[in-house]
Amino acid sequence: MHSPIYNCRSVTSTRDSLKIATMNLAKFRVAQVSASMLAAGAPLACMLFLLLGISPAPRAPWNFGAALWAMAQTRGARKAPAPPAPSHAAQAVVPFHSGERLSYRVLWSKYAVNAATVEFQSVDRGNFFGHAAWHFRALAHTVDTMRFVYPLDDQFDSYTEAAQLTSVEYEMYLHEQGKQQNNAWRMIIDGGPAPSDATAAQVVPGTRDPIGLVYALRATDWNKAPELRVPVFDGHRLYNIVAHLEEPSTGVTVPAGQFVASRVAVRIFEHGQELTDMHFAVWIAQDAARTPVLISADVPIGTARVELVSKLQP
Repeated sequence: MHSPIYNCRSVTSTRDSLKIATMNLAKFRVAQVSASMLAAGAPLACMLFLLLGISPAPRAPWNFGAALWAMAQTRGARKAPAPPAPSHAAQAVVPFHSGERLSYRVLWSKYAVNAATVEFQSVDRGNFFGHAAWHFRALAHTVDTMRFVYPLDDQFDSYTEAAQLTSVEYEMYLHEQGKQQNNAWRMIIDGGPAPSDATAAQVVPGTRDPIGLVYALRATDWNKAPELRVPVFDGHRLYNIVAHLEEPSTGVTVPAGQFVASRVAVRIFEHGQELTDMHFAVWIAQDAARTPVLISADVPIGTARVELVSKLQP
């Protein structure tokens, strides 16, 4: 028989007893979920689609880092060695600007458990790895009871080409349950030369990474183009994403306020087959910045609601 995690003799109130029982149940649920997702081989971060992150490692247990979408440690961007002159192609017209920060809370399950915080940053636009590109970042921390059950501080960095908003490099800095894992993938098309400072990822033209995808959804004028189809590489697998406008205008209330938004449904395909047990939707405000104000995710282990709390838009 296993020893109890807590010494029940130290409990002095019914409230404490309920709290301990809740924590023990949460721990058991995390272990149960990890085992079931491992057996199923399901994509790990399918819950952010996050905000979409998709799987950081193949055939691994469910990764709440990718799932809750990344890390609030301050890490400097890696610099590319002696890059060639950037392309002079016209840059895409986008609604976001350097210095923007969008902060969210993640509510998990039908009980609205406050599980995590997520922040998306438009860090800079400049010359990265030989390309005129955007540097986007996503940071996430688990909070409250979820942090006790599964401590997580993750960071994802996307270097996204400015003309077509395709991925140049995707980086993950995962720090979960006291373990750290860092990875970087440079996108290579048509057998280009392998980089010396990152893992080469052979991808098809037009490929995004999970963080860049969020900004591609914002850059789309949904009144003119009600559907977006793009490949997305998550570090190990290539998915096809189909996003389409489901509701042109609807009211949304989140901690940051009330918004009129467009509801965009997101479907995920792997090897031509839709992952039908995962359903995502993004509500994009009809403001000048096309701010994502709400994201919902229904996945096999539960439901997440990612709500905008505050925004800094210079």
